[in-house]
Amino acid sequence: MNWQRMLVVARTDLRQLRQSRDFWIPMAILAALFFVLFPTVLLLVLGAAQRSEVVRQIGATLDILPDRVKDSVQGPDPLTQAQYAMAVYLFAPLAVVVPLTISTAIGANTIVGEREKGTGEFLAHTPATESEIYVGKLIASVVPGLFATYIGFAVYAIIVNSIVGPKLGRIFFPTTQWWILMFWVVPPFIALALSAVLRISARVRSATAAQQASGLVTLPLILLAYSQSSGALVGGSMVTWMLGLVAWLGAALGLMRGTHAVTRERLLGVDQQA
Repeated sequence: MNWQRMLVVARTDLRQLRQSRDFWIPMAILAALFFVLFPTVLLLVLGAAQRSEVVRQIGATLDILPDRVKDSVQGPDPLTQAQYAMAVYLFAPLAVVVPLTISTAIGANTIVGEREKGTGEFLAHTPATESEIYVGKLIASVVPGLFATYIGFAVYAIIVNSIVGPKLGRIFFPTTQWWILMFWVVPPFIALALSAVLRISARVRSATAAQQASGLVTLPLILLAYSQSSGALVGGSMVTWMLGLVAWLGAALGLMRGTHAVTRERLLGVDQQA
């Protein structure tokens, strides 16, 4: 494969995406809501709770957590402990859900969109091979999701350390499990979802159909990622490493099978069979 040709395909798609404000502005708002607004509001509201009944209920809630989680929760009082547990464990699945949502939305339109815009014929006659076109499209779908997630992750870390950190007397976030989750688990989950979404985009007749079909395919994966990412943090570093390994193997298998999805006939709109 020629990486230069693949990067040309990816850069072209990313340039078009950057110019599509009606797409990336809603995606940026989505990331801001989940990484900035919701955590900030919930942590501040929880920290401002003063009634003894609220404190008692929070303490009771912490008591039902798994022993390993209770032992790791830090804080001088139940409110701070609740904030710590929320920051470290409750919002973890968002680190997977947000990039999956963004990247699959891009991937669903990436191939069928070429036919709808009339640029499929130009792409089909480029020197790039079908596999190089596929990988270029994959890169263009992965990068925006990871970019939004890592920017959101950095802002989320600042927010968490600003609100909860002073009560603990130190900067405590990100934890080890969060580092593993973000850089070992999140990328393969995105690749696994895109291995299915790009095949769908190559086979359907319209972007609307691609979005609908991709939603049906990726929704179970999003739910799985949501539950497993939370469980990985609760289960410890080894569980997170193993989850990431399984995701990488699944992504590798899915992407190898998906390399045949992009054909010049499909780019030209000649082969429309499922």
